[in-house]
Amino acid sequence: MATFNPREALRRSLQMLPEYAALEDPAAVAAQFGLDLARVVKVDGNENPYGPSPRALEALRAVEYEPNRYGDADQKALRAAIGRYLDVPPEAVVCGAGSDEVIELIFRLFMEEGDRIVTSSPTFGMYAFNAQVAGAEVVDVPLLEQWAFDTEGLVDAALQAKATFLPSPNNPTGNPVPVGVVDALLETGNMLVLDEAYIEFSDAPSLAKRAAETPGLVVLRTFSKWGGLAGLRIGYAVLHPETAAILMQAKDPYNLNAAAEAAALASLEDVAVLDERACLLAAERERVSEALAGLGWVHPYPSQAVFLLMRLDGRSGRAVRDGLRRRGIFARYIDHPRLQDHIRISMGLPEQNDLIIQAFTDIGRKIGEETANA
Repeated sequence: MATFNPREALRRSLQMLPEYAALEDPAAVAAQFGLDLARVVKVDGNENPYGPSPRALEALRAVEYEPNRYGDADQKALRAAIGRYLDVPPEAVVCGAGSDEVIELIFRLFMEEGDRIVTSSPTFGMYAFNAQVAGAEVVDVPLLEQWAFDTEGLVDAALQAKATFLPSPNNPTGNPVPVGVVDALLETGNMLVLDEAYIEFSDAPSLAKRAAETPGLVVLRTFSKWGGLAGLRIGYAVLHPETAAILMQAKDPYNLNAAAEAAALASLEDVAVLDERACLLAAERERVSEALAGLGWVHPYPSQAVFLLMRLDGRSGRAVRDGLRRRGIFARYIDHPRLQDHIRISMGLPEQNDLIIQAFTDIGRKIGEETANA
């Protein structure tokens, strides 16, 4: 009797299923290093250490959002609230279960097997992940020295592609995409997806209003970072209303869970609180960067995000990550050829950041002792 083989039944482009390097389970890592999870300083996921805003927490405790009922498939209330927040028409907004769902929807609607997309590495891994699932080809135009964007290379690649995906600020490097790069890519006539997941922590202006008026420009935003709602999975896109209507027609009808929608609506009533927290985290980013740079062996790059990418002298990123873990600090090592001697940390509360600075100080002292005894 014949037996079904799920691997052989996969689409040809998926015979080797892609993997996304997601965060490790913190409980498992804590157990591995014999740590009390409650005392761990978790700065590996670019999560907001302040959590949801007060009104969002109140909304999550309430029952008005009726978790036993389907939500509004048209997302009217949330699209209208986002429209007021960004001063864009509600018709230019599409919400998803995290901006990741919107990225997947863009691929599902606009990318066919054999199409090309352009990225600029090192960058957020979900673009390449979705491209492989869709059977699309990824054309990488690597960042230049000091992580500058290669405008000429990006434009040349975009002319032969269906879409370009760039985070602004970039993850993991923290630098925003210059407006000149945006202008040049839009002139190709192809889609540009600008991922503004960290824009609230940046001095760079958002291009959300421009996206609502410009065919071909899609701006992604999220409540995960600024709103402290990473675990609830809610994000959105701002784009030309004609393109938005296509996404609304093709998305899953009830793609927002009721709790996430209620928390997002409440967050938009707490903008002042969330903006103040974003400013505090940006100030901490600068304080931590200055302190770590003063150690001599840690070289943070300028960042406009809620994290710092740092080049290390005398140790691999993986080794420093494990050294930090032994001290109860979870940082992010990114397995990329250009980042072997780098590590990334997101900002914690001030007292947590003090512990991070002390841990790097201790590791540096150990490196110095090892060098002296060599």
